[in-house]
Amino acid sequence: MDSIQRKPFIKNIGKASPKNVSKKHKFHSQEMPLTEKIFCRTFQKGLFLSLPFLPYRDPEILQSIDSVAIHLQRFNLKKVLLIADPALVQGTVFKEIIKTLHHGQIDFVLFDEVHPNPTTASVHQAAALYRKNNCQATIAYGGGSAIDLAKACGAAIAKPDKTLSSMAGILKVLKKTPHLIAIPTTCGTGSEATLAAVLVDETTHHKFAISDFPLIPDAAVLDARCIHELPPFLVATTGMDALCHAVEAYIGQSVTKETGNWALEAVRLIFSSLDACVKHESEQAERNMLMASHLAGKAFTRSYVGYIHALSHALSGQYNLPHGKTNAILMPIVLREYGNAIYPALSQLAKAAELQEYPMESQKDLALKFIDAIEKMNERYGIPCGIAEIDLKDIKVLAHHAAKEANPLYPVPVLFSESRLREIYLKSIL
Repeated sequence: MDSIQRKPFIKNIGKASPKNVSKKHKFHSQEMPLTEKIFCRTFQKGLFLSLPFLPYRDPEILQSIDSVAIHLQRFNLKKVLLIADPALVQGTVFKEIIKTLHHGQIDFVLFDEVHPNPTTASVHQAAALYRKNNCQATIAYGGGSAIDLAKACGAAIAKPDKTLSSMAGILKVLKKTPHLIAIPTTCGTGSEATLAAVLVDETTHHKFAISDFPLIPDAAVLDARCIHELPPFLVATTGMDALCHAVEAYIGQSVTKETGNWALEAVRLIFSSLDACVKHESEQAERNMLMASHLAGKAFTRSYVGYIHALSHALSGQYNLPHGKTNAILMPIVLREYGNAIYPALSQLAKAAELQEYPMESQKDLALKFIDAIEKMNERYGIPCGIAEIDLKDIKVLAHHAAKEANPLYPVPVLFSESRLREIYLKSIL
């Protein structure tokens, strides 16, 4: 696990902690103009009101990888592109997947050029392999990177005349994609339940998302064996990623009764199971974390995320940092930045996490207790309290990308301007 560096320090020229940033690097934080706020809230309200009419669907849940071939046979799918994380192809679970495909007489071709942050180039390579071998379906075995790559591959196959960047945003695919089975091997991304594929343009390093309903996988395999051999630190960071999904879905202005219940249950499962899952002490804890990740994925794909994710995506695109780790680091920082606007929502999350000690605790006390609990979890799992890789000269560009992603789409509890996001990056430097 990463060692925790609790005291900020200057690592080298161009990187500094907030306490040591010179005046010329201080950003004047300006509020978002009223007209822009009105536009953002109107846009978000329109999306919220359209929720009941949008074609959301849930993937079919398969409890075991042994069911994969049977599922494919039901749809008369006989040849698949198997997209797998390269670190997993020598493992025992991968061999079990191959075995079940052989027994079901399902042919496959393997693509294992999966990077931690999938690139547009990898998507094109996978799509070319799919076409060359006349595949009929896709299986994604891995974390969010493998599943996102498979989704984007489906978009590229469905719209061969469109560039991936031209499909960035929402509802730009609008065409059926190949049948997709997602087999998550982390307890965090929830990508097996979402309509988004997040990619990095390898030329510009800009991270962007393609979001459309055809990208939702047709089936998701939630098999505890898939995360049993996961390194503890990866279990921790992906578990915190799932927590971030649940939190942002719940505190945002597009939460519904349904998505709120999913988020609350995800938080309950994470707080009760993540410690045991990190230590691989309990198969039930591993199953609980897979379900928590799935529920959080269902919640945020309908109610969206917020500035934690926008800030995190910009960082992982610029520096190729693990998404779950940056989410975990940014989560308490951004939650504190929202202030008392989210105390009522966080107090409910604190109750779901069983942090309430006596009936008369105020919303503020419960909310701050919830944020403190996140910081203690990060410390317990060896997740640092800041991001050493942030370079001061990059902050303006990072904030621009984060603001462009979040505004007006994300129904955040408090709207932040681009300059405010720069200040948050400054506060995040280790």
